[in-house]
Amino acid sequence: MELKQLEALAAVAEHGRFSAAARALDTVQSNISTHIARLEDDLGAILIDRSAGQLTPEGQVVLTRARRINTELAALRDDVTSMTSRVTGQVRLGIIGTTGRWLLPPLLDELSRAFPDVMTTVIDSTTTALVPLLEHGDLDLTVINTPLQHDEIFTSPLFDEQLVVIAPEGHPLGANGDRPIHIRELEEHELLLSPPGSNLRVLIDDKARQEEVQLRTVAELDGIRLAATLAFQGYAPAIVPVTAIPAWIGRGNWSVLSLQEMPPRHVGLAVRRRGMLSAPASATRDVLRRVVRDFAPTIDGLTAL
Repeated sequence: MELKQLEALAAVAEHGRFSAAARALDTVQSNISTHIARLEDDLGAILIDRSAGQLTPEGQVVLTRARRINTELAALRDDVTSMTSRVTGQVRLGIIGTTGRWLLPPLLDELSRAFPDVMTTVIDSTTTALVPLLEHGDLDLTVINTPLQHDEIFTSPLFDEQLVVIAPEGHPLGANGDRPIHIRELEEHELLLSPPGSNLRVLIDDKARQEEVQLRTVAELDGIRLAATLAFQGYAPAIVPVTAIPAWIGRGNWSVLSLQEMPPRHVGLAVRRRGMLSAPASATRDVLRRVVRDFAPTIDGLTAL
């Protein structure tokens, strides 16, 4: 088995056809076909269904391993380079959107100052979307909602965040302006909530069960910023973390209701259990933790851990 065979498999999986994979790797199609055939012969399994142009289940398993190998090789190159010079290379960071809004500006500033030769690529998405990217080696580290039960991923705490209700203009919940409320007051109203099983929804549902409250949803959204936007625009009240309300937004006639006795949202840093972080990724992790410790206490509703 050779690395170029694994690279050929990854290219076919990404581009869908042997000819497109050949162009991506700057070679000819016959070389791609030969690499795939030899890899299949070495492993004793068919990796690509030629008629469908898709990877077989065996091919998917090999692809996952191949991506991890490529990630480790890239980290190895960065580490060796960093041993003889300044930390240099690329880091791929995933981050949930509400956290990215306040964390990325100081983080990127500090990274560019401390490690000017590190190129940072940021993916802004939901925890649901970021976890598979981390698992498959497409990201080096991620900032996500926790806890996370995953055999391949290790998480460590960064900060806790208060939950609030955004009550649209004219909604009965906002009749008395900003104020603290209990979850029992939400029972009579249709709400915008995260999908069942998500970390945020588990927090909310657990508290509702404890208080024997039946919450009603008008829509379930796997996107906290979207839920906040709909609430701002008057669609329905939304239960969101406090940073879903950006500091720069002009204050409308909506109300912010703090939820009394509600456990906070937990946000943590996730990395793969297998393999070591590259020098750029390790440097980014350390800077990220320092920035969280410095900036989280300046934002109402956040507690650095």
